[in-house]
Amino acid sequence: MNAKSKEFIESLPENAWEFINECLGNTKQKLSNSGKIVSIEDRKIPTIGYFLRIWLPLKNKETFHRATWYRWLSSDDNIKCDTIKEIDALFNELATDIVANEGKGIFYAKNKLGMSDKMEQTVNVEQPMFGKDVNK
Repeated sequence: MNAKSKEFIESLPENAWEFINECLGNTKQKLSNSGKIVSIEDRKIPTIGYFLRIWLPLKNKETFHRATWYRWLSSDDNIKCDTIKEIDALFNELATDIVANEGKGIFYAKNKLGMSDKMEQTVNVEQPMFGKDVNK
């Protein structure tokens, strides 16, 4: 296993922001009602796997294994741990916003973000005003 340089670790947030900006600016082509093909905004949910295994290599940037990512999350090395936690939080916040505002990635939200489609219900029980229920 190769040790990653401090410079590599410090470059990860910048790479993550570049990836996030691509996710935010993503578009897809769609057929309009008039029959024209138009580009529409289509934000992508940023995922760790895509970032590490596809995006970084496509950009000819150094990468590392996903297992290392998760190991660094609980590392004693503050630089590694804080960097990964910061990036992980950014990816999760963007993913949560996309799910909440666009309704995409529902299964991703349930599995990765711990979200639920169940609503909590609170039942209010009326209490008698003077200690006795006068309706009995």
